[in-house]
Amino acid sequence: MQTRAFGAGGPQVSEVGIGCWQIGGTEWGDVTDQQATATLHAAADAGVTFIDTADIYGDGRSERLIGQFLRERGDRERFFIASKLGRRSQPGWPENFTPAIVRQHTEDSLQRLGIESLDLTQTHCLPLEELQRQRVFETLATLQSEGKIRGFGASVETVAEAEECLRVPGLRSLQIIFNLFRQQPIDELFPAAQAAGVALIVRLPLASGLLAGKFRSDSQFAVTDHRHFNREGQSFNVGETFAGVPWELGLQVVEQWRPLVPAGATMAQWALRWCLDHPAVTVVIPGAKHAEQARQNAASSDLTPLSAETHRRLREQFQAEVQPHVRGRV
Repeated sequence: MQTRAFGAGGPQVSEVGIGCWQIGGTEWGDVTDQQATATLHAAADAGVTFIDTADIYGDGRSERLIGQFLRERGDRERFFIASKLGRRSQPGWPENFTPAIVRQHTEDSLQRLGIESLDLTQTHCLPLEELQRQRVFETLATLQSEGKIRGFGASVETVAEAEECLRVPGLRSLQIIFNLFRQQPIDELFPAAQAAGVALIVRLPLASGLLAGKFRSDSQFAVTDHRHFNREGQSFNVGETFAGVPWELGLQVVEQWRPLVPAGATMAQWALRWCLDHPAVTVVIPGAKHAEQARQNAASSDLTPLSAETHRRLREQFQAEVQPHVRGRV
């Protein structure tokens, strides 16, 4: 597993992390406690040190399971633990953005995780106007000075929101949707983040599994899986499901790209390698529901980078065939 510095002067973290939305067990179908902790252990055994979660994943279940995992490993400082806040239903918006509630939700996460300090707290897809006010970030800066958190960042939906957050003093990271179906950040956001020394965390690098190349047009998902109930954006931003690409189009493009996958690699590993080939990217956080998925994802760090010609071809095909059809907030 290769590592990268988490922002200017930051600690080294595994370039492949693990996103823990899945183990919350509420938007990806059922995941047992045993299955979840086995997945986390498999990721750690494969060299993963970066773990990303949020207080609303399973209404705190994801954080509790990570806390159990940390106790079992007995080596908390080996892992970089990142969580998010701002979207809990109690008390809800706009009260969630007040100093008292930001502090309370931070304390709640620390208790569930069983740790004294979070390596990173991120705002969780807040409205643009709230990001512009910066009051949440001011509270997070206070919590950082107290040692409750070691740094703060922002998880966003759009490039415009990311660019707004780059104005925030002390911002350590941005979390964005970025994958072969969502290449918009490359031209402007990537250079700006690098210039600011801000780490980039890539979520949905496999476009909700679509880029793993294992689905067919008749593939079925559990009714509790967002890939079933949010395919058209019925419950939240459609960009969080298959990166906003229409299902049938995504399947067609995946088949066109399949011959580009080198022998000995899976399509998922190839798609993750594409993300990692961009120097602005600090860490990709594919999710996993099973131990073998976590191991396979981690192995993408060992793949040879894609050729310049392959990158050019993929970029041109995205711009011509995919970008005009991407839905959701970009």
